Amino acid sequence: MNDLDTDRLRAFLERYAADQAATMHAATVVIGDQLGLYRALAEGGRQRADELAAATDCHPRLVREWLNAQVASAYCEHDPADDTYRLTPEQAACLADPASPTFVAGGALVASSTHKDTERVQKAFTTDGGIGWDEHHPHLFTGTERFFGPVYRANLVDSWIPALSGVHDKLVAGARVADVGCGHGASLMLLARAYPASTFTGFDYHAPSIDTARAQASQAGLADRVAFEVAGAEDFAGEGFDLVCVFNALHEWGDPVTAAGHIRGALAPDGTWMFTEPRTDDHPVESVRARTFYSVSTFVCTPSALSQGSSNALGAQAGFTALRHITEEAGFTRFRQAAETPNFMVLEARP
Repeated sequence: MNDLDTDRLRAFLERYAADQAATMHAATVVIGDQLGLYRALAEGGRQRADELAAATDCHPRLVREWLNAQVASAYCEHDPADDTYRLTPEQAACLADPASPTFVAGGALVASSTHKDTERVQKAFTTDGGIGWDEHHPHLFTGTERFFGPVYRANLVDSWIPALSGVHDKLVAGARVADVGCGHGASLMLLARAYPASTFTGFDYHAPSIDTARAQASQAGLADRVAFEVAGAEDFAGEGFDLVCVFNALHEWGDPVTAAGHIRGALAPDGTWMFTEPRTDDHPVESVRARTFYSVSTFVCTPSALSQGSSNALGAQAGFTALRHITEEAGFTRFRQAAETPNFMVLEARP
């Protein structure tokens, strides 16, 4: 211990303290989102703690403590002159409005699910490494939909589809579309609303997610054009699809080459496979994006692939080169990156 650099030691301890505080604060974000505290604070404007408590039917003392936690993390503002709290417009867009393309509070459920699954993942480390998607805490399923939803609403119809070769025109005229690993079907229903002449089918092996997707499609009045079926990536039925979508799911599959080959066989001769995957770097580096994806991959993505018999799971940071090799092994002859966001690549593969 005598060779410790005290400045570097202090810097690391400060970093750890900040991470520990953020980890603890994340649980208050779940509470604020689930109880409508952020929404009520945004809608009601400047409020005292007791006023927010009354508006949300919550305990006033706990609400005050929660509010002070938000101030300490710069998630809301406090005016000591009249002891009131408020969300800035920017904070409200991220924390209080699920329709906003910058809404992030719902994603805190994903972080919550990882902590609830710690014992299960710890066991996986010392056994076969596998944990099926269906074995995780339900917060993961809802959190995934709410985390990715704003990304899809901001980009899928306006940016990603137009970036694909000829796909927009096909959808306008009337195309057959599949979403493999569809979860709750949020992205598929976005496409259905934008392209009323087309028909859509979502596939997922997780039956409870399919039940939720069917209910949401019915509630949205889309059940006549949007269907959902329980099926996996290697055995879903159908052929002649003009577009097959896979949103951030390929890296969770045990045999991505076989799944990609099945997708190729399900496409029309001039069809398109569009899939999204997290952006990555050539090697592990310090970055917020990498911290997020490597962490969630340790808890969710890699165990999912291992549970399906994978001997070398891709993980959520597979990278462009590895993904290109998968499409080539599956028989696709054309592959490119069609678009990107700060966190995701939009990839296009064609037969």
